[in-house]
Amino acid sequence: MPVLTAHDLHKSFGPQTILDGVSVNIRTGERVGLVGVNGSGKSTLARILAGVEQADSGTIARRRGAEIGVLSQDPVFEPTDTARDVVLAGLSAWHAAKARHDEVSRALAAGSGDAEALLAEQAEAGADVERLGGWDMMHQVDAIIGHVGVTRPDAPMSVLSGGDRRRVALARLLVSRPALAVLDEPSNHLDVETVEWLERYLVEEHPGALLLITHDRYLLDRVAERTLEIDKGKVYSYDGGYEEYLEQKAERLALEARTESNRQNFLRTELEWLRRQPKARTGKQKARIQRAEATKSAPPPKAERTAQLSVESVRTGKTILELKKLGLSLDGKWLVRGLDFTLTKGERVGIVGRNGTGKTTMLRAILGQLGAEGDGAAAEGPRMEGEVVLGKNSSVAYFDQHRSGLDLDKSIFENIAGSHTRVEVGGRSMDVRSYLERFLFDPNKARQPVGSLSGGERARVALAKMLTQSVNVIILDEPTNDLDVMTLAALEEMLIELDGSALVVTHDRWFLNRVATSILAFEGDGRVVRYAGNYDAYREQRANAALETEAEARAAKAQAEARPAAAPAKAAARASDKPKLTFAERTELDGIVGRIDVAEQKVAELEAKLADPTLYASRGADVAGLLSELERAKQEAARLVSRWEELETKREAAGKA
Repeated sequence: MPVLTAHDLHKSFGPQTILDGVSVNIRTGERVGLVGVNGSGKSTLARILAGVEQADSGTIARRRGAEIGVLSQDPVFEPTDTARDVVLAGLSAWHAAKARHDEVSRALAAGSGDAEALLAEQAEAGADVERLGGWDMMHQVDAIIGHVGVTRPDAPMSVLSGGDRRRVALARLLVSRPALAVLDEPSNHLDVETVEWLERYLVEEHPGALLLITHDRYLLDRVAERTLEIDKGKVYSYDGGYEEYLEQKAERLALEARTESNRQNFLRTELEWLRRQPKARTGKQKARIQRAEATKSAPPPKAERTAQLSVESVRTGKTILELKKLGLSLDGKWLVRGLDFTLTKGERVGIVGRNGTGKTTMLRAILGQLGAEGDGAAAEGPRMEGEVVLGKNSSVAYFDQHRSGLDLDKSIFENIAGSHTRVEVGGRSMDVRSYLERFLFDPNKARQPVGSLSGGERARVALAKMLTQSVNVIILDEPTNDLDVMTLAALEEMLIELDGSALVVTHDRWFLNRVATSILAFEGDGRVVRYAGNYDAYREQRANAALETEAEARAAKAQAEARPAAAPAKAAARASDKPKLTFAERTELDGIVGRIDVAEQKVAELEAKLADPTLYASRGADVAGLLSELERAKQEAARLVSRWEELETKREAAGKA
């Protein structure tokens, strides 16, 4: 059963047509993704479907009684409400259903009214309570508040950051459990762990339908059952998530190309025929001419535009970036403690960790925006100790997550070039409008104020401004927020081909898997650890480390539990036969130290290979195999050491006996 059906929607802003005869159907419980380039109208379509905005024409039928919840990109709240108040406001439907159930239950207990009708109403109200989260929603509210990363639930909304307000809005929508949840870029301002939790929640626990607008390709791939693409005012539907969407879109574009090729062939044939004919023509000839003219006047399909991102690199020196015993603290709490880190040419380091662990603070320290320990200017903010060493030839470009380098009151043109008409890019002069076309801005849009742009369009302006510089170190803080997947792919390619180095803070796992040569993980309490490889390699190493820790804990527990029982057994063994090494065991013990050296050397060689940044640039497909080989080598080295200890203990016991 459809929860929403829209037919023939049209929407324009001035001369620009956003929706041109769009029809959409979303079924009960269906999870639908919505993709498209920045400015294509994704958010506009979502707001129209949710009833927040009106279409110029067309019809929308929503299932009677179906609640539609919307997570907008810029939620607005009463400044005096606390975060918890806002989240609890999402339970209005649950409170109504429970109140109705309680009222009917009291009527039944009092014996008033039609018992059969009251029982039916009680069952219906109870079903609504269950659908909206069950009878113990307060416990679930606190759990969801914690999961989405709301760390100050009793703080008024007026003091919370934009990211915190988005997390509060997400929590409110999730607890409300609407029949249709419209999520516009829900992963913005979330850390990786929270995005992974949200992914599981939407698949396993959210009961209603979803319309998911997101640049997070893993989230889209794993949650969506169907993907809608809005392109030049039209909407195309594809079965499955992001991967299936790519495959089916490629087929559609190939079909369009074949259709255009056939049209061109037809035109050539008809024109040749027309040129051979005499002036006097029959009715059939005239009809053929009309068909040829109609085909000739039909516009060809527009080629899909993609952003063209490139950066002009400058020569690096021997030292690019070094952090020596770096410490960062805030209000007496360590964010980073004793970090030694070296960035070399060709490395692309992904930086991950929960919100508030100090990722952006470290970038600010690298950029010289923090004062040292004892600096009075830094008394109110984070404090720094240790040393940040930037090479004398290091030229840094910084892309901050708030796009704070943009003047919202000025136009795109003015933000890029000021009062000039040309811009220097890669050592040559370019017309500003031509340069902006690389970032998918039409020339007639160049004078539009940046404040009127979508979040993704502002991000493209910030990229365009940053990439006018010649650099060899690029620092990106949450660059994937708001960018469409086509621009993300272009940014990924630019970083992979970069003749320099990069530091990237991001929650986008797809981006990290494509770009990162190593991961710098903020693990809390000042602990920052570097892992070789991309995001999947980092997850595998973390999982293996957790398994090793768990195994060590089990072994220690078993050893502790076995000690009291082992004492009588040892006494009995001493009273009977003397423990002796067999000939085979003596031979094994004589050679085992050399085998341990060989095994540990192999571990060191594999770790050196995985620490080499060129591996990820030239042989990225080999990383998974090398990680598995390293794990086997570590296990073999540990086994040999354990066997050596066992044999040595037995030899010593035999000597004492």
